[in-house]
Amino acid sequence: IPSEFNGAGNSKLKNNQNDKLDEIRDTTGSFHVVHEFLRSCSRREAYEADITYGTNNEFGFDYLRDNLVYNSEQMVQSSPSQLLSHKSWEGKHNFAIIDEVDSILIDEARTPLIISVPDTESEELYRIFSGLIPRLKEEDGDYAVDEKMRTVSITEKGIEKVERMLGVKDIYTEKGIKYVHHLEQSLRAKVLFKRDKDYIVKNGQVIIIDEFTGRFMPGRRWSDGLHQAIEAKEGVVVQKESRTVAAVTFQNYFRMYKKLSGMTGTALTSAEEFKKVYNFEVNVIPTNRSLIRVDSPDKVFQTQTGKFKAVIEEIKERNQKGQPVLVGAISIEKNEFLSAMLSREGIKYNLLNAKNHEREAEIIAQAGKKGAVTVATNMAGRGVDIALGGIKPPKSISNLKSQISNLKIIEEFNNKDFEEWQKERDEVIAAGGLFVIGTERHEARRIDNQLRGRSGRQGDPGETQFFLSLEDDVLRIFGGDRLKNMMGTFGIPEDQPIESKLVSAVIESAQSKIEGMNFDARKYTLEYDDVINKHRDKIYEFRKKILFATLAFLEEEFRKIGDEETNLILNFYARGDKIEWNKEELLNVLKNRFGAGDENIAEISEALEVEKFIPPDLLRENLKDMIRGIRQSVYQKKKEELGENFAAILRNLFLQIIDFFWLSHIETMDYTRASVGLRAHGQRDPLVEYKNEAVRLFRELESAIKSNVFFSFFQLGAAAGHIHQVKGESPAISSAAGKERIGRNAPCHCGSGKKFKKCHGQ
Repeated sequence: IPSEFNGAGNSKLKNNQNDKLDEIRDTTGSFHVVHEFLRSCSRREAYEADITYGTNNEFGFDYLRDNLVYNSEQMVQSSPSQLLSHKSWEGKHNFAIIDEVDSILIDEARTPLIISVPDTESEELYRIFSGLIPRLKEEDGDYAVDEKMRTVSITEKGIEKVERMLGVKDIYTEKGIKYVHHLEQSLRAKVLFKRDKDYIVKNGQVIIIDEFTGRFMPGRRWSDGLHQAIEAKEGVVVQKESRTVAAVTFQNYFRMYKKLSGMTGTALTSAEEFKKVYNFEVNVIPTNRSLIRVDSPDKVFQTQTGKFKAVIEEIKERNQKGQPVLVGAISIEKNEFLSAMLSREGIKYNLLNAKNHEREAEIIAQAGKKGAVTVATNMAGRGVDIALGGIKPPKSISNLKSQISNLKIIEEFNNKDFEEWQKERDEVIAAGGLFVIGTERHEARRIDNQLRGRSGRQGDPGETQFFLSLEDDVLRIFGGDRLKNMMGTFGIPEDQPIESKLVSAVIESAQSKIEGMNFDARKYTLEYDDVINKHRDKIYEFRKKILFATLAFLEEEFRKIGDEETNLILNFYARGDKIEWNKEELLNVLKNRFGAGDENIAEISEALEVEKFIPPDLLRENLKDMIRGIRQSVYQKKKEELGENFAAILRNLFLQIIDFFWLSHIETMDYTRASVGLRAHGQRDPLVEYKNEAVRLFRELESAIKSNVFFSFFQLGAAAGHIHQVKGESPAISSAAGKERIGRNAPCHCGSGKKFKKCHGQ
């Protein structure tokens, strides 16, 4: 059976569903679960099973870690036995089924999984700018905010104010791009990111809140210094910036699978995106039982105060007749504000947000009890059924009897608990089932539908309704003016709602507009990601070849690189007529970089003098043969010197230099991507320009890897036997590869015509 990976959105959902999958594991072959505490050997066993179950994060990070190891036995997702049994180096990415596929492939599409290492940059600048930024005012014209695009940009006036505060005349020329970067990120931290909505501060740490589920995301950090800027803003310890050593988006990770499918209850509104990006057809499966839930029209108020008063009154009315109520808020701040209002009214409730997520499954499962009021952030309980009347107790032990058939068990069983539950369930059904209140529209209709979907499951009755205000973000930014004028025309007070098809149409139009913008942004991001994705595929494929290579393969690869480097050097120092040759520099390079001895240098020097009458092309060929002989002699001497560890040392030399220059390439590509947009002012397509730059940069990457592998080899001594097998760090030998004895202002050996410091010496 081809290996199948089954991805769940989060570990709680995975654990809940894993129990249900126990029933089918005996009929489908071997079955294993991947979770964050699993040891490497156990992970490998899990991935070798016919069916592997786990979260999308674990799958993605295992893929990245597999491409950072220095020992093939450390690989888990693509073990040696799997890779050697396949013709390609892609591993065992055959078939994946993704649960809550819209959440993973759409909501989190632009969120990359990143493995990083600390950088040595000082965090003091973040504190400096954190103190300056509050003195910039939007109303003074210091910066401009675009709420639709969620961007902020500092104005010329704002720049001048910052320059006065820093005591400089021109921040760009005197302080450089580094200061400008810190300024921009600190401004974003102040204006765009709100505490208890985008993040919380807990135990001295800034923890991201998932905007779609309301859950904490410990361990995740915003990139490009944004997280550090927020830490400085909140007055907690500023962690060091990090350098990305490996990254992949969910889009690109799951597109590696030969076959891909998914499940969700809310994909229909995103059918176009699934088709265009993933070539998915969205098919609607009829519900198991007829849907009898009532989705009432939205109630729209002028102010949030009027809206929340109406929500409280609605909860009181429903609570008095014993109908369970589930209230969805979009942030912890709104969640706690609503809970405070309920407390003042003396209404008992359960509060669920990222701060008490440990009780998530328990709180949501009991949200269907008679008279229960549950206030939840977003869809934190998705994946757990809300049973009317609460959790159903067992009616009998017949199932237990069937499993323990050898024991005789008296069938008499006290059904009191079951009867009480059935009575309560009937009362809840009579009251109308679960009533779901949405207190704000999300940017995507799918998220609203997920909240609605908590009610009316499996043929149960239920009702849903959204209470909105013109001060809500979605309406205020995208459709509030039209509705505000309409309500003002009719003189509607703040606590009086308006309900009409026209209002619903305006709201739906606003959401469609946002969905279209977000789709375009994701598509735009994917087009750029595809460029670096191709680079990653090529580098990882080459890395795996080296990781699994025999000594014979490594030696042949090294020989080919040696021939290329020899040609480059001769083309640079011995180009054209012999009178143009730089013989002295050529001899220095052979001595200092090839490890040629005095005898070798004397031999070549003599050949250059004696064979002065030989045609240049023929002399170059003779020199190639002589240099090849020197290389082989030095190579053999190094091989004997390094002894039995030679193969491992040569392999690690390759791997560490690949990793070192790949890390630099990622940063260069990020910088290029950020700066290439300016070329649009010159009537040039930024994406085309980015692709052109990417081709050039990747060629330079390949050249740098080959050159540094080759010349670093001749720097190796006996101490190389202790090369560290690091994972995801800038290895010592990689940095040593940059310490070459060629002058910074000397011509680069690669033949580019540039100075060394501007080429391979960067």
